[in-house]
Amino acid sequence: MKDLSTPAPGFRVAALYRFCRLERFEELRQPLAAFCCARGIKGTLLLASEGINGTVAGTSEAIAALVSHLEAIPAFAGLEVKYSSAAEMPFHRMKVRLKREIVTMGVEDIDPLRSVGAYVEPAAWNALISDPDTVVVDTRNDYEVAIGTFTGAVDPHTTSFRDFPAWVEAHRGELEGKKVAMFCTGGIRCEKATAYVKSIGIDEVFHLKGGILSYLEEVPAEESLWAGECFVFDERVSVVHGLAEGEAELCRACRHPLMPEERQSPKYQAGVSCPHCHELRSDDDRARYAERHRQVELAEERGSGRHIGS
Repeated sequence: MKDLSTPAPGFRVAALYRFCRLERFEELRQPLAAFCCARGIKGTLLLASEGINGTVAGTSEAIAALVSHLEAIPAFAGLEVKYSSAAEMPFHRMKVRLKREIVTMGVEDIDPLRSVGAYVEPAAWNALISDPDTVVVDTRNDYEVAIGTFTGAVDPHTTSFRDFPAWVEAHRGELEGKKVAMFCTGGIRCEKATAYVKSIGIDEVFHLKGGILSYLEEVPAEESLWAGECFVFDERVSVVHGLAEGEAELCRACRHPLMPEERQSPKYQAGVSCPHCHELRSDDDRARYAERHRQVELAEERGSGRHIGS
């Protein structure tokens, strides 16, 4: 179980991105990895010809140094950064990866630098999504939506962002003539989602500036239209209002986030199975997962830290 009572988070987490033109992005990989590793920063940064994206964690001083370093690179000026805290280091290692896209949609010629939906500040978001002429679309994947979303939002039930364009085409008639308000975790996915929707001729397209993370940070819980927790791609698993760590935990067999009630299911066994994957795994699979979980527990008892085997 998570210990949610830790009073003083020890690490600063930075979710960042910037769409820009990077003709020789490959040359940034090694220097950027060395800069992060020298300061104990861990996480993942993605580099592509269209920009940079990633989430990293470290001491406050180390993260401040990294952000300053990135913003000193002319192409990254205006970097979008959202900060939160973690009681423990939420990543196992530092990775800088070269990609075709910094957020993978798989559609050619979608350029958020050329056309994108109108940004809506968190303080104005409630009014927009409460308008009966607005269709609110969650652009995240099904396992993320499962633990939290905005009241009344449409869930496309996608398992990959690559599936999103097909969903839009299939539901185009429901979006035409409406205000289309889209949101995602930190804002980057909506840069491409709104750009795509505008590219097919839908004009009134909006997205939540800074994503759910900014909304949960800025909008008081008593005024919130958010229900549940927000999935994050690190060992915290989820955050809630004020960006405090949530109650979700990962099933280490299938990586699906689980809320406390799901962990009460007879199909749940820590490290082995959950209601989402129990019927999809064989007895041999579960035996293998059980042995892996046993090794995790032994490693923790020996004080050797988290086991990286999931």
